[in-house]
Amino acid sequence: MAEASSLRAVFAACRFTHAPALDALDTRRLTNIQWRAERCTPSSILCFQRLDDGRSDAELIERYLAHSHFGALVINRPLAGIRDAKARAPEGARRDGSLLAGSTRQAGPLAGRPILVTAPDAWGETLERLCDHFYPPRPAAWRIAGVTGTNGKTTTVKYLESILRAAGRRVLGIGTLGLSLNGEPLAETGFTSPPYIELRRILHRYQAEADTLVMEVSSHALHQGRVHGLRFAAAAWTNFSQDHLDYHGDEASYFAAKARILDQLADGVPLLTTSVEVERRLRSERGRGAPVTRIEAPPLPSEALRARPFLALSYNRANYALARALATRLLGIEPKAPWRALQPVAGRFDCHVHRQRTIVIDFAHTPDALAHLLDAIREAFPRARILTLFGCGGDRDRAKRPLMGAAVCRGSDQAILTSDNPRFEEPQAIADDTLAGMADCNPAPTVILDRAEAIAALFDRLAARPDDEPWVALIAGKGHEPYIDRHGVKHPYSDREQVLRHCRRLGWTCG
Repeated sequence: MAEASSLRAVFAACRFTHAPALDALDTRRLTNIQWRAERCTPSSILCFQRLDDGRSDAELIERYLAHSHFGALVINRPLAGIRDAKARAPEGARRDGSLLAGSTRQAGPLAGRPILVTAPDAWGETLERLCDHFYPPRPAAWRIAGVTGTNGKTTTVKYLESILRAAGRRVLGIGTLGLSLNGEPLAETGFTSPPYIELRRILHRYQAEADTLVMEVSSHALHQGRVHGLRFAAAAWTNFSQDHLDYHGDEASYFAAKARILDQLADGVPLLTTSVEVERRLRSERGRGAPVTRIEAPPLPSEALRARPFLALSYNRANYALARALATRLLGIEPKAPWRALQPVAGRFDCHVHRQRTIVIDFAHTPDALAHLLDAIREAFPRARILTLFGCGGDRDRAKRPLMGAAVCRGSDQAILTSDNPRFEEPQAIADDTLAGMADCNPAPTVILDRAEAIAALFDRLAARPDDEPWVALIAGKGHEPYIDRHGVKHPYSDREQVLRHCRRLGWTCG
């Protein structure tokens, strides 16, 4: 349990625009810190970040705060009406903001619990101080590499993990595929980049088992300060294209959020990229002296391409180039033939081959990712015809849907439009948005909204073609995800399981 005097000193060092008198704050009862309201107990400090996400203060109070059992609330801006909200008060709550032993009241004002509002620019440093108290030591004890970019973050991070492990490093990995330790999966986090408190909890938990952290850094994480205070000993930006405009509002804001990775670099550390556009734009917006270095993807020996066929794709070679350069910075020496350490990444160009049929499962879910993937397939399989199955997610950037449809039309010989994660939207409405960009498809796309049925139809179509006719079937959008999200429920589902099922049905080897 944290010492009361020490925690009081932490609060005293923080910059608040509103807080109860510290001598009235009984910190002996505050023994943990949380960022999720539902995980709180009366002993929890709930750190709640108010974002500009269109929701009203009243909605946030009712959904997250009124029914939580936190003992104290730290928030980044005031919430209108919070002192009038009624809820079950924690044991011993008093209207003066102190916490004293006593009986539980059935209903009491949220204002009866301590509410501390940080100064406008003090949210990150406040969380850092609290995490230093509850989850020492500081992240400076770790060597940290961060990778941002619209596409390719997961692959680059996984390649980097493999190269570092082959060199004897103890590596903790964080990203879209979850948490891993020395290449072994540990848990799902539900985030590309976990919230700051969760990240500090993870670093504290595994500090004795690893010394190097490699992590994907999303635009959301950079914008929300989830990596506040971390200093990257190595960092990369893979590429940039339209995505997440539902959150950022416009392309310029999305780019600006990602550009914040420059503020996370340790002294003398350059941001690596293989993208001409990223380098040009960063120098234009941050000045010619911006610490960004563009590198070229190196040629690979034929032995590497035979042993690691996923490196035949140009963008995977770019991801590999970044991973190799990041490893060189972290190791202090360039590893020899690091391609030998690489392994396929789950849901990223996951190939299943039966004679002249190649089925590819990939997470590609943006216009740029689809276009690059289809171009790479065309380059790697010049004699094959391409059949693409894809869908667009619900409750996300609607503007990219017709662009995704157009990318599939340009890069494919045939297309099947299906559902992805519809969330709270109607699948047909999502499909209609996507079809708006597919008028030039010839033949017209087939629409089958049930994804499992769509994959069955894909296999039937492949089986109906002559055996000696080469085909590549791309199943895009979900990759490694083991679910379909409908109306807030994640129903078990796997593209990979569906592919293996239909390979068995048709008697295909699919090695």
